[in-house]
Amino acid sequence: MVTKEAIRTWFMGLQDDICASLEILDGAGEFQEDLWQRDGGGGGRSRSISGRRIEKGGVNFSAVEGILPDKIKSKLQLDNGDFFATGVSIVLHPHNPHVPIIHMNVRYFEADGGKYWFGGGIDLTPHYVVDEDAQFFHQSLKDVCDASDESFYPKFKEWADNYFFIKHRGETRGVGGIFFDRLHSNTEKGKEHYWEFVQRVGEAFVPIYSNFVENYGKASFTEKEKEWQYHRRSRYVEFNLVWDAGTKFGLETGGRTES
Repeated sequence: MVTKEAIRTWFMGLQDDICASLEILDGAGEFQEDLWQRDGGGGGRSRSISGRRIEKGGVNFSAVEGILPDKIKSKLQLDNGDFFATGVSIVLHPHNPHVPIIHMNVRYFEADGGKYWFGGGIDLTPHYVVDEDAQFFHQSLKDVCDASDESFYPKFKEWADNYFFIKHRGETRGVGGIFFDRLHSNTEKGKEHYWEFVQRVGEAFVPIYSNFVENYGKASFTEKEKEWQYHRRSRYVEFNLVWDAGTKFGLETGGRTES
C-alpha cells in the first residue's frame, strides 16, 4: 500500500541521492543544509550548492501539513481543509553558459476524505539551443514515460509546452519537457502505477543532467556569452515570480520564502 509516510521517506532518500551525485559531478562544491519547520505543521530540508560547475543550485525537500486557506481550498475544489503535501524540487544554474538550466519537481498532495494526487515534471532551459541536445532530453523523457504508459509523453509534453510559457513576453521558458498534475486513481493499483511513474521521473534526473555537464562543463566561453546567460536567467526569474503555480501555492499556504 502506498502511504504518505512511504512517499515522504522515498522523497527524502531521493534528495540525498541526488545531492550526493551532484557533488561528485561538480567536483568541488558541497551542499549546505538548512533545516526548517513550518508553524502550521511539518517542515523541510533546503540544500544549496555553489561549486565549480554548478554556480548556484538548490535541491529541496519538504513535507508540510495543516489546514488549507479557504482561497486554496476553493481553487482545488476541496470540501475539507486538512492537507498533507510532500515533494522534492530542484533548480540548477551552471557556471558555463553552454550547460542548460534544469528544473525538476516531484510531489504528492493528500487531503482529508481520501483525495490525493501526484504532480511534477522536468524541463530544460538552454542558454544556447542545440537541436541534438533537445532531442536527447526529450527522448530520455519519452523513455521514462513509455515505461509506465505510452500515452503519457505526448500529453505531458504538451502540458509542459503550455505551462512553461512566459505569457507577457510571448516566448517559451526553454525547450519544454514534461509537466503533469493531479494524477490520481480510484483504485490502489492505480495509485501504485502513478507512484512508480513519479519515482521513475525522480530517478531520471541525474543521468539526464550529467550528460550536459559532462559534454559542456569544461567548454570555453566568452564574456558576451556569460552576459547572455544572465539575460536568460532574468527570464527564468520572471516566470517563477509571475506565473509559477508552485510558487503561488507555497506563498498562499505559508511556505518558507527562503526555500
